[in-house]
Amino acid sequence: MNEITKQKLLEKNQKLIDMVIERAKRDFPDEIALIGLTGSFSTNDFHEKSDLDLIIVNNTGAGWAIGDCFILDDVGYDIYCTPWAKLEEMSRLDTYWISLLTELQILYVADEKYLARFNELKEKAFEKLTQPIGPDCINRAEKYFNEAKQEYAVTMLSDDIGAVRYASNRLIYGVVNGIVSLNNTYIKRGIKRYLEDLATYQYLPINFEQLYFAIIEAKSVDEIRISSLAFLQAFAQFYEQMKEKYMPKITPTFENTGGAYEELYCNYRNKIINSTTLQDKSYAFLIAGDTQSYFDEMADDHCGMPKFDLMKHFDTDDLDNFREKFLEIMEAYRVEYDKVGRKVRKFDNFEALYESYMGDKQ
Repeated sequence: MNEITKQKLLEKNQKLIDMVIERAKRDFPDEIALIGLTGSFSTNDFHEKSDLDLIIVNNTGAGWAIGDCFILDDVGYDIYCTPWAKLEEMSRLDTYWISLLTELQILYVADEKYLARFNELKEKAFEKLTQPIGPDCINRAEKYFNEAKQEYAVTMLSDDIGAVRYASNRLIYGVVNGIVSLNNTYIKRGIKRYLEDLATYQYLPINFEQLYFAIIEAKSVDEIRISSLAFLQAFAQFYEQMKEKYMPKITPTFENTGGAYEELYCNYRNKIINSTTLQDKSYAFLIAGDTQSYFDEMADDHCGMPKFDLMKHFDTDDLDNFREKFLEIMEAYRVEYDKVGRKVRKFDNFEALYESYMGDKQ
């Protein structure tokens, strides 16, 4: 693009900006708080058909009336509003469009108190971004990971190539946002510069770019499915490695193990014994899954119990062995009690229970 064309574009943009600000002052003095510039013109990465990206922060619903969509000089424009709630979401890093807050060039301020509020949210975001990689990053990444897995499921449920390709597109977004979260950063430029931004990150899945382009270049439904799975599996491995490295380890203690064995006994033991004794395959399979969920929860979120894979032992042709494996895991839970000095709350009669229970004081 030559300098003359560039200058004309900038002059046109300034006219548009002045027009929107004039309207805000005239018609929405109390409804519009801030107007800022984002997108390619703020990063000086525009072309001849780039549109103007304005962020208009509105205080009330009435402020939405300033919005408009139109075409000028063969370029489409979308003048839209952003409520404070969306900026607050950005400040918590709960959305991937964090750059709309952190990189925004302020063009108009209705009142200094709004600028102060905006800067407070911006500082809150930067404070989170300067923190070491930790649980918050892992949890944000998990949300995007789950979204990507849902999109992979869509690729398997449809035979329409358009639907499958679209799901793979959404899968890429989920994985990319997960990678961004695991690096505790944000995309500073638009999708045109995704790969350039990602290439600067400290942590990336193995063969990321190769797997990324394999999805984009896939020609058939089968190729899309295969490449999407490979991409998702690479991210899954990467996610688990980052989780192992940066998620604090919970270890069993006297305080946090209370009730773990007893709850396992209450909710699952007799059901597994009953279902397997009856050779009820459906009952046994469903309670096996519920029990596995309990094991996972107690290992990851509550008391740091050892991880147990009960489901690998499930076999409808040998439910007796499955029952024995479960009872072995129960014994392992009891051993954890011994390690931290906790005793199983087991009573031989009601009188003993009554004396213990009623003797407890708040």
